[in-house]
Amino acid sequence: MNLKRHLLLYITLVALICLMMITAYVLYRADKESKHKTQVMLQSIVKQLEVQLLQIDTGFRFADKFPDLSLWKQTHSITGVCIRFTSKNNKSSQSICHGIEGADRSWPKYFETLYRLFFNPGFEVTRQVTFKRQVYGVIAVTPSVDKELKQAWESMLALLELSVITVVSICLLVYISINRALRPAQIIVTGLEKMQQGDLTVRLPKFEILEWQRTSFAINQLAISQQQLLAERKHLSFKLITLQDEERRYLARELHDELGQCLAAISALAVSITQTAEHNCPEILEEVKSISQINNRIMDTVRTVLVRLRATDIDELGLELSLNSLITECNKQAADKTHYKLNIKGDCQQLEKTISTTLFRIIQESLTNINKHSSADAVMVNLRMNNEFIELTIDDNGDIDTLPLINNSGFGLLGIRERVYGFAGEINIDKNELGGLGIKITLPIKCKEDLKYG
Repeated sequence: MNLKRHLLLYITLVALICLMMITAYVLYRADKESKHKTQVMLQSIVKQLEVQLLQIDTGFRFADKFPDLSLWKQTHSITGVCIRFTSKNNKSSQSICHGIEGADRSWPKYFETLYRLFFNPGFEVTRQVTFKRQVYGVIAVTPSVDKELKQAWESMLALLELSVITVVSICLLVYISINRALRPAQIIVTGLEKMQQGDLTVRLPKFEILEWQRTSFAINQLAISQQQLLAERKHLSFKLITLQDEERRYLARELHDELGQCLAAISALAVSITQTAEHNCPEILEEVKSISQINNRIMDTVRTVLVRLRATDIDELGLELSLNSLITECNKQAADKTHYKLNIKGDCQQLEKTISTTLFRIIQESLTNINKHSSADAVMVNLRMNNEFIELTIDDNGDIDTLPLINNSGFGLLGIRERVYGFAGEINIDKNELGGLGIKITLPIKCKEDLKYG
């Protein structure tokens, strides 16, 4: 969940809990206040009746006029109560109500039910009326239930209105504050996404908040460190590839000069021995022919190894003719089981020797992997170049599910990746439209000096 929404939801939940607690407290206070007013009213009526008894005792009032409850109604404006006087021994009873009829029932039924469940509206309070230690009767005051419910409902509505305004205002202020405080987070996430895509030149700005400043500084330092490590890795990859190519040239030279001459000598001796055996010793003629056949097989193997070790055609013929020779050799070895096709657009002669060698090695290794692992019967190699970049695509129509190349960390794919990254290029390996494996490589024509071989 979004952090801003999470905080707003949390604040709203807390506000609702507080609102429920405050509402309960307000209703509790309303009930207590109603009972307190009833008690005060009862004391006032009792005092008024005691004054009437005092007047009767002194002769200022007739006894048959006691109790006169109408005097309370004339002197008090409080409404919504009923007063009842019961004389001693229940001989007589008087009652008077003020403002009970016509109450506006604006509260909902559920509120009345809950209020009656937790409180006791309309609670009657009583007290004896005494004068000179003689009990004259009992006075009872009963508040109006509807009035108490109405006052409680109006108090709760006022509280709810104020609370809603307060919560909405707080949420709005919190949202604005959080939105401003978290604005750097989006900038940081965007920067990290670019770094994840390989752009380590991205730098985060300096933010106002101290915590964001520390985060930005740490990420920038990490990007600088990774950029340095990547540059060192590319430089080391070039060194390793250079050493590998030099070692290949050395082995190719040794195989060509030493082993090649020895095999040529063996071939010449085998021919001489064959001619001699035809006249002097025919019984060894078959063995001599076997020696000649084995020697030819060794020479073919050495010739194939020489092609793998050193692309001599690049120095002599150039990249385009070398690739055509490679495709021809692949079609020859495939024996019509797989058809290899090459398409070149652009001038290969503009390329540096290191880039030409790299492209040849990448194509050679890719075709070898296809020949080993793929069931494809058609392979298309497209090489396109202009003044800025080189684009190489290799597609086959084999079954990609049977290819271990994508998730394989073998030296073939690793070597291709290192060569591409060494030239600050990009490589993408995925399923193509034909259902087979598609390799797309992009290399810049001109590389930085610190990324060149040697």
